[in-house]
Amino acid sequence: QVQLVESGGGLVQPGGTLRLSCAASGSISSFYHMTWYRQAPGKQRELVAQLIRGQHTYYSDSVKGRFTISGDNTKNTVYLQMNSLKPEDTAVYLCSAREYMSTLNYWGQGTQVTVSS
Repeated sequence: QVQLVESGGGLVQPGGTLRLSCAASGSISSFYHMTWYRQAPGKQRELVAQLIRGQHTYYSDSVKGRFTISGDNTKNTVYLQMNSLKPEDTAVYLCSAREYMSTLNYWGQGTQVTVSS
């Protein structure tokens, strides 16, 4: 059974930087998608960044140029480097994964990111 554990969230000032981690119980090379979502109060869940087949990336317009998704196969971990953070980035950030030949998504419990002065 796949488990995902997010970490690295916290309180940061506008313009600051955080790096989130998503540690998987298995090799991240077994996943077709590794995706970061975020959920803010009163807003729909938003796809933030996606690592596809371990090499291609996709970013939402709201974070493009500021956030970077990457994977470390040795550590079975996917990262989200977040620079130039804005108050609008405040949300619970969730890691999701989908295996090859599967329609099921696996989810972590999320990590809170708060951007405030």
